[in-house]
Amino acid sequence: MQDQPISQFNYRVYYEHTDAGGVVYHSRYLNFFERARTDWLRERKIIQSDLHKKLNIIYVVTRANLHFKKPARMDDTLKVSCNMIKLRRASVDFVQEMFNQNDELLATVTIKAACLQADTFKVIAFPSILKESFTL
Repeated sequence: MQDQPISQFNYRVYYEHTDAGGVVYHSRYLNFFERARTDWLRERKIIQSDLHKKLNIIYVVTRANLHFKKPARMDDTLKVSCNMIKLRRASVDFVQEMFNQNDELLATVTIKAACLQADTFKVIAFPSILKESFTL
C-alpha cells in the first residue's frame, strides 16, 4: 500500500471529559480518537450515516490497543492524528496519536475496523467505491 498522508484534527478538552482531578477520564481518549477517525472519513467524503442508509453498511471497531503516555487535562487543545496503515478486503487498520498544545505525546492507539452488513452484522468486503475513497 502506498504511503498515506497523516491527517490531524484539533479538539478542546472540556469539563465533561475530565474526572474530579481535571484529567481526561480514560475512556474519553477513545472518544477523541473516534472523532478523528470520523473526521478522517469526512475528509474523504464518506459519511457513516449515508453508508448505513444507502448501502446497508456499518463500519465498526473490532480491536483497539490504547497506550497512555501522559495525561490530557481540562482546557488542553488536543491534536489527534489518524493514519490508515493497512486496508484489507473487509477491514482497515489505523494508528493514531494524541498530542497536547505543547506537542507532548499523550496517548497512542491502534485500531482495527471492519465493514459489516448493517441488518445482519455479517462481515462483508468494502465496496470498491469506499476502498477508493480510503486511498485518496
